[in-house]
This record gives sequence, C-alpha cells and structure tokens, in this order.
Amino acid sequence: MHDPALTLHLSSPDQTAKVAEQLAHRLKLGDVILLSGPVGAGKSHFSRHLIQSILLEPEDVPSPTFTLVQTYKTQRGELWHSDLYRIGSTAEIEELGLAEAFEDAICLVEWPDRLGALAPEDAVTLELSHGADEQSRVLTVFWTDTKWADRTSQWAET
Repeated sequence: MHDPALTLHLSSPDQTAKVAEQLAHRLKLGDVILLSGPVGAGKSHFSRHLIQSILLEPEDVPSPTFTLVQTYKTQRGELWHSDLYRIGSTAEIEELGLAEAFEDAICLVEWPDRLGALAPEDAVTLELSHGADEQSRVLTVFWTDTKWADRTSQWAET
C-alpha cells in the first residue's frame, strides 16, 4: 500500500453519504473501488448511498454479505457490489466472475483483502475507520492511478 493520497474526517453519517454520492457521479465503467475497514466502520453505509444516488430506478440496496454479489443498473452503467467477508479463496472469487466485472462494470468491493493478486492495480482504496466519536469516521484514500486525483478532488472541500 502506498502513502495515503487523501485523508478526510467525516463528522456524521450524512457527511459520509455526501462523499459517497460525490464519487458516484464521477465513476466510469471499469472503475474499481476497494472498501476496507473494521466491522461497523461504515462500508455498507457508504456503498448504499453511492449506489442509490445513481440507480436508474429506486430500489433497496442490501449488504451483499450473504449473496456475495449484487448487481445494479445505474446511470453510469452496470455496477457490481460485492462483500468478500465470507470468501475463503481467490478461486471462489473467480467463480463469481468478479475479475471480468473489473474490466467492464463499476465494482465496489468490501473486504478487498480477500482479492489477493486479483486486486486491480488501478483501483482506488477507501479505508474507513471509526472517528473521535460514535458518529464520525476517518476516510483514508489510496491510489496509484492518477485518474483518482480528479475523481476525489471535490472531497478536499468536504
């Protein structure tokens, strides 16, 4: 992992949702967002708001903890939301078709450490952690592909 490119202190769930929505409207097919952090840090909250803000038709966005992958039709193209917490091997990930989706869909991956070598090099990593109080979070952002500098630039004002 490289040095963080950006660190945000989010004071509330609403501010976390706002950051997710800002990113959603800048995503393109082939973008991969890796969401890491401990249980209860807000990965599913972030994902839900990102997805709901660009859906073609409003719908419930459940955590894919048990289904492993949920797909959605969005204004930006097909989006795959996956939760790899229960995955035991990269072979299971390959069976899901996630590696192919990395190329032609927008992918949100919770628990990306399970990807191992399958993690795309041009992905952005968003690491959520608990903040100073119960409602706040710290969002640390890492990337190697410079496309993410533009996609996350509006967050500096958040």
